[in-house]
Amino acid sequence: MIRGVYGEASQAYPAEMDTPALLARLDRFPSVLDTLLATTPKADWRFRPPEGGWSLVEIVSHLVDEEVEDFRARTRSTLEDPTRPWSPNDPEGIVVSRRYQERDGVDSLRRFREERARSMAWLAGVVDGPWTNARAHPTAGSLHAGDLLASWVAHDARHLGQIAKRLYGLAARDGTPWSVAYAG
Repeated sequence: MIRGVYGEASQAYPAEMDTPALLARLDRFPSVLDTLLATTPKADWRFRPPEGGWSLVEIVSHLVDEEVEDFRARTRSTLEDPTRPWSPNDPEGIVVSRRYQERDGVDSLRRFREERARSMAWLAGVVDGPWTNARAHPTAGSLHAGDLLASWVAHDARHLGQIAKRLYGLAARDGTPWSVAYAG
């Protein structure tokens, strides 16, 4: 039995990465975001829950920069030359230094769509690439190009969960004085 990321028991994974399935998820994600967020009022883009966390505009702006500077760049680098150094990346610091909270949410959503389309065009040419190429990573150990592709898709899913929490928080805020406890 294999334990998944969240500790749940799962069936044994296949011996080979399902690249088409991963690429299909990457390709669908901008449409999911559009459906959830395209008509969001400007004030709601900036809502941060009282307990802390990123706003919707910060999440989507982070997705734009991670698309360009992290996942696409690092996957490309690992496929082409796993010994090439990576540029430093500080997602938490960048949220503040690049002033994500002041950005326009709809514009960030548009930029994400455009950058994801660039990623998909590039990925179409490397579907059969050397996904076993690996590099030494200071905290992850041996990190393969395939690990990066799978993590790219998982990163989208993590932020989708974060977006769902913000939407839940907005329902709680807008429903006041009533409770959202019945929702679970």
